[in-house]
Amino acid sequence: MLKPESTIGILGGGQLGRMLAMAAARLGFRCHVYSPEADSCAFDVADAATVAAYDDEAALARFAEAVDVVTYEFENVPAQTAAVLAAHRQVRPDPQVLAKTQDRLIEKQAIAALGIATAPFRPVDSAADAQAAVAALGRPAVLKTRRLGYDGKGQRMIMPDDDAAAAFAALGGVPCILEGFVRFEREVSVVAARGTDGTVACFDLTENEHRDHILRRSIVPATASAGLEQEARRIAERIATAFGYVGVLAVEMFAVRNEAGETLVVNEIAPRVHNSGHWTIDGATVSQFEQHIRAVAGWPLGQPVRHGRVEMLNLIGADLDDAARWLTMPGACVHLYRKGEARPGRKMGHITRILPG
Repeated sequence: MLKPESTIGILGGGQLGRMLAMAAARLGFRCHVYSPEADSCAFDVADAATVAAYDDEAALARFAEAVDVVTYEFENVPAQTAAVLAAHRQVRPDPQVLAKTQDRLIEKQAIAALGIATAPFRPVDSAADAQAAVAALGRPAVLKTRRLGYDGKGQRMIMPDDDAAAAFAALGGVPCILEGFVRFEREVSVVAARGTDGTVACFDLTENEHRDHILRRSIVPATASAGLEQEARRIAERIATAFGYVGVLAVEMFAVRNEAGETLVVNEIAPRVHNSGHWTIDGATVSQFEQHIRAVAGWPLGQPVRHGRVEMLNLIGADLDDAARWLTMPGACVHLYRKGEARPGRKMGHITRILPG
C-alpha cells in the first residue's frame, strides 16, 4: 500500500491521464506522466513529465526509477513498453492483461471461454478468410482490425452488396476479426474497479449513445430492469476476477431482446478508465479516476453512491465553441481538456449534469 506523496507513473498524456493525475493529487500522490507528445494535456497537471518514445528503453528505465508504481491511460501503449517497465516497477494492470485486450480476437476468445455471450466471430487473416467468415456469419457483419482500433477506427461494415475481400483490403490486409451484427435495443456499459485484495466495486449501469462511432452521451441510471443491471455487474466482476485485474476497466455491452426477454452481449473490454465513466467525477461520491488510483496504489476501493440522475455529454470538435453556454446552467459541470486545436472527431471536453427528479 503506497503512502501519500508516493509517485504514480502514468503512460499516456491525454485527457484520461490528465484526470487520473488530478484524482491522484486529491489523494496526496504525485504523478509523473510519460508520453511521446510534447504537447500532452496531462503534463499541465503532473508533478513531472517525460517526453520520449515508447520504445526508448533508456528513458523507460529512468522513468521507472522515478516512480513507485506504473499504470496507463489507454490500451494501445505497446505491450513491450509495459513489459520493460515491469522489470523495474510494479505495473498495474498487469502487462499480460494489456497484451490480451490489445487483440480483439484474443479478447473475444477469453470472454467466450468464461461462458459470457459475445457476438459470433471468426478470425480473418486473408481475403479468402473474409469471404468464408461472411458466408458463415451472414450479413450485415462488421470487419475489424485485431489491433489499434477505437472510436470506429479500423473497422468496416459489410452489407449485403459489399465485397468482403475488398473490405479486408481497405483495412490494409492486416489480421482482422469478423463479428456478426448484433441487433440491440441499447448500448450499455459497466465501469468496475478491482483492488489488489480482489475486491470488486461497480458503478451503476450506464446507457450510451454514439454518433459516428464516438460516444456522444451517457445517462445514468440506464433504462434496464434490476435483473439486467445485476447481470451486467456479474459479468464485469467475472471478467475482472478471471483476468486477475487491478484497476478500473469498462465492459461495453449490447442489451438484446429475444423470446426469453432482455439479455446482454459483451461487445468489448476497455482495460482503463473510460469515457462512459466520466459522469462519476461529479455524479458519484467516488470517481472512476479515484478508484483507479486507489486500486493501483493498493488502497481500499470506495463504495460509490450516485448523486441522482446524471448525464454526460462529450464536447467533440467544434462543440468546444459552445461550451460557455453550460457555465450558468443549473446542475452542469464543465470539464475542458486543453488539447489545442478542436479537430473534427477530437474529444475536447465533457459536460456532466445532475438532472432534476
